[in-house]
Amino acid sequence: MAENYTDPSGNTEAFRAFANPEAPAETASRTNLIVGAAVVAVVLIALATWLAFG
Repeated sequence: MAENYTDPSGNTEAFRAFANPEAPAETASRTNLIVGAAVVAVVLIALATWLAFG
């Protein structure tokens, strides 16, 4: 066998990463962000209305 022989399938770590991909990490739902922004908007509108007409 030649001294500079390389495995045609690549290395074991690369194969394992291909064969057993990690599940993607769960990301925070955007729903919470949207609900929070809506609540802040309603509070700001209510405050502005109260200051303008109160």
